[in-house]
Amino acid sequence: QMKKQCDQKLLVRMKTECVPCSLNLETQCPAGYTKITNGTGIPDCRYYLEIKTHTLSFPGCRHHCMKEFEQPECCEGHWGPDCMGK
Repeated sequence: QMKKQCDQKLLVRMKTECVPCSLNLETQCPAGYTKITNGTGIPDCRYYLEIKTHTLSFPGCRHHCMKEFEQPECCEGHWGPDCMGK
């Protein structure tokens, strides 16, 4: 019995919104994602505050998140929704 289905594991990465580092401890990743940074996250971004007619930019922090999911795929020599052979 040959295996028909050879699912591919995919990693999806994303970053949370940039916020003041002191507020970033509480930041959660979206549902289904795992936080791969800890503490206040990574200080690699800037956030903006609008004050009257000016927009000020400040260094901030964000977290990196990842999600693993399987993409259904047929093994070589199989195809179609049911991964049928030749």
